[in-house]
Amino acid sequence: MSLVSFDQLLEAGAHFGHMPRKWNPAMAPYIFMERNGIHIIDLHKTVAKIDECAEIIKNMASSGKKILFVGTKRQAKEPIAELAKSVGMPYVTERWPGGMLTNFPTIRKAVKKMGQIDKMREDGTYNNLSKRERLQLDRQQAKLDKNLGSIRDMNRLPNALFVVDVMREHIAIREAQRLGIPVFAIVDTNANPRDIDYVIPANDDSTQAIELIVSAMCQAINEGQVEYKAIKAEKEAEEAAELAPSGRRQRTGARRERIRPANAEEERSEEAPETVEEVAQTAEETAPANEEAANQQ
Repeated sequence: MSLVSFDQLLEAGAHFGHMPRKWNPAMAPYIFMERNGIHIIDLHKTVAKIDECAEIIKNMASSGKKILFVGTKRQAKEPIAELAKSVGMPYVTERWPGGMLTNFPTIRKAVKKMGQIDKMREDGTYNNLSKRERLQLDRQQAKLDKNLGSIRDMNRLPNALFVVDVMREHIAIREAQRLGIPVFAIVDTNANPRDIDYVIPANDDSTQAIELIVSAMCQAINEGQVEYKAIKAEKEAEEAAELAPSGRRQRTGARRERIRPANAEEERSEEAPETVEEVAQTAEETAPANEEAANQQ
């Protein structure tokens, strides 16, 4: 069953494209018709593409991978921030900082600076600063938090990007291409789908359409995360089961080692039984002594 139905997309206005004079010919396979001077997107293909992308994203999430959501236009900010946060995925809804992917170590330094400021507040160092220094730190932290706060927990490069409005976010897409990071995107009739690995043809100016599609992706991520947690728990249980018998064997072996020296001493202390030859030899050796004792008596 599809995550999003044809009727839901129709109600959200996902079928409205741009005027024909603004169209990109590469989007022709996804255009159903022209009506009232506007291209109409084929929503049957949109439904199929949503399901295809959702399945791929689910598989990525089930492997513990991260998807970075990007949408800085007004219509995309709120849906992306709310939905991406609900599944613990990083997102960018403010201006895309150039080099976020291609110069990731520098971005990480800026994120660490935010952590340092927080630490200064906690240990009291912040209160020892002058009023001017505190004001500068506050401004710096506010700026960093606005631009990078949503990727604060992104310790490594994302495994994929999900983009709303490929024309507006062309810098992010270009950086991802340079690094070989796959790109999922909502692509309108005025954009070039050739730059996108996984295309979802839809109206990228409708808040309802954006929310509907991003919600489907986040639902797939959530399902993948549930599978990932289950697989991880199963592996941990198997490892624990493998270690438990080994531990018992080791403890049993240690007990045997502790017992073994005592037994060995006991065995050494015991006299071995005499053979017939040894008894005869002993008798011959003691015979003269016995005769002398008898003569004395």
